[in-house]
Amino acid sequence: MSPSRSRNQTELDDADYGPSRTQQRRDALAVLALASQLVELPPSRLAKLELPDDVRREVEITRKITAHIAHKRQLAFLAKVMRRHDDEAFAAVRAELGENREKQRQETAAMHRLEALRERLLGEDGDEAVSALIEQHPGVDRQHLRALIRQARVEQATPNKPPRAFRELFQLLKSLSESNA
Repeated sequence: MSPSRSRNQTELDDADYGPSRTQQRRDALAVLALASQLVELPPSRLAKLELPDDVRREVEITRKITAHIAHKRQLAFLAKVMRRHDDEAFAAVRAELGENREKQRQETAAMHRLEALRERLLGEDGDEAVSALIEQHPGVDRQHLRALIRQARVEQATPNKPPRAFRELFQLLKSLSESNA
């Protein structure tokens, strides 16, 4: 800002000229990213979203194109078609995709916690982990739990044995965490 211009004059200039070119570019890239997400969605999830008909048609066309550069060009055209619509037309879609991404992160983190618990149960300090698990879930079948842990340890020690008890133990922990939630 030059010293001869006041702060109010600069604010008026912003209002007169609209968003800056940088902001316009950011908005266009955000629409392109949304278009890319829409193309990558499975058809069943895409059908549940409320999209304008022309956008839905362009998404289907973009999916059919396999050549890299042609796909990229069609994706850019899809973004252009999406920019013709108001932002409110895609607000629900953005919310749905954002919520699902957060939900997927939470589910993945829960699975990692269960895998870590299973590893603690099978590790050297497994007795302490079993005691803590039984304390958290007093209704668990203790004999079945201990039998699964023994069988899973045998499976890990035997190289060609399928990990049936290892998987069953994970399913048991998963059902315990779901009943606790």
